[in-house]
Amino acid sequence: MIDRTPPNVITQDHSAYLEGTHNFQNDIEMLANSALIGTILETVMLATNMRFAAVARVTADRWVACRTVDEVNFGLAAGDEIEIQSTFCQSVRETSRKVMFNDVSTDEVYGGHPIAAKFGIVSYASIPIHRSDGTFFGTLCAIDTEARDVKHPRAVAMLEMFADIIGRSLETEERLKAQEQLVAQERELSRIQEEFIAVLGHDLRNPVAALDAGFRQLGTEPMTEKAQTILPLMRASLRRMNDLIENIMLHAKARLGGGIRISAEFNAPLTEAITQVVEEVRATSSDHEITLDLCFDRPVSCDAPRVAQAISNILSNAVRYGTLETHIHVRGLIDISGVQISVANQGAAVPIELHQNLFQPFQRGAHAAGEGLGLGLYIASSIAIAHNGRIEVTCERGTTTFNFKIPLLLSTS
Repeated sequence: MIDRTPPNVITQDHSAYLEGTHNFQNDIEMLANSALIGTILETVMLATNMRFAAVARVTADRWVACRTVDEVNFGLAAGDEIEIQSTFCQSVRETSRKVMFNDVSTDEVYGGHPIAAKFGIVSYASIPIHRSDGTFFGTLCAIDTEARDVKHPRAVAMLEMFADIIGRSLETEERLKAQEQLVAQERELSRIQEEFIAVLGHDLRNPVAALDAGFRQLGTEPMTEKAQTILPLMRASLRRMNDLIENIMLHAKARLGGGIRISAEFNAPLTEAITQVVEEVRATSSDHEITLDLCFDRPVSCDAPRVAQAISNILSNAVRYGTLETHIHVRGLIDISGVQISVANQGAAVPIELHQNLFQPFQRGAHAAGEGLGLGLYIASSIAIAHNGRIEVTCERGTTTFNFKIPLLLSTS
């Protein structure tokens, strides 16, 4: 086993690395966990017949093993350190030139060298590792206690090539780690933003509810002709605000909770729920006549409020994009495939190139009449998916139809 550094020199070892407290923790982890480095060291040993190979981090005053393959029982593992003065790597660092000998007893330069004698080294190779920017990182080492032909031109070329590959991989690994850290930070920031939005949406509900109650009360009071004109506009704006809040909150909850959750109810009051949202849209959309035809002739198991929210979003989309003063038709029925609720409006067809991203969040059409966040269709689609269903869109002869389809559930979820 290699003799350790004298007591007066502060060093660290494998245990510090295992505890995560090593001064060179990041460098050691990067190399110790790399499959590429492991393959390189194994290949070096096979090609040179050397029985010890390592990648070391070398500074002006430190020599630290980052990755080793040890069949000689030197006793060096990741994080272990030996005194820099007791290595040939100090010379490699200072000169940026490799140190190599096949047999120390016959080598003209290193014959009788005290470092070789101290550790019983007979054959040796140490190749400098430089980063892509030219800065020195450490060494690729191969050692044996028996004579080996490590200075063969092919072996030298291979070792130099591997040292170059390691140097280049360092930059790749560091960039990857930095990118992973950036992604983690972005995810955390996104989570915080979504939590903020969810809390904000929740807190906005109370003043919106108060305004709605106030508008309802005003509607029962005597009003001037001008007030009778303004109040419906104010209630329309309030309804739009409420829809935005509901969509934002549902999107945030879906992101934070891993998807939209539904609470299906057997024989759900689907007709009543859809009728209510259609009446609300009718009251605030005087530029369109909205017809409603629902025929649910058997019990439906679903989350009626969520389905109604989906239809409300689709209907609001139809109002926003439909040609003014045209009919919008809402139809619902049950057939062998399940529940189908369609919303059809007259207007420009949805471009084919937009179909793929139509139900993604924050997507808005180029000709939207009014403000929106682009969450409506995304929320509607998410609600359909939560019911194991889907939304289909067709554009034929000036009519765009969104068809909300969910299967007939046999039991509550």
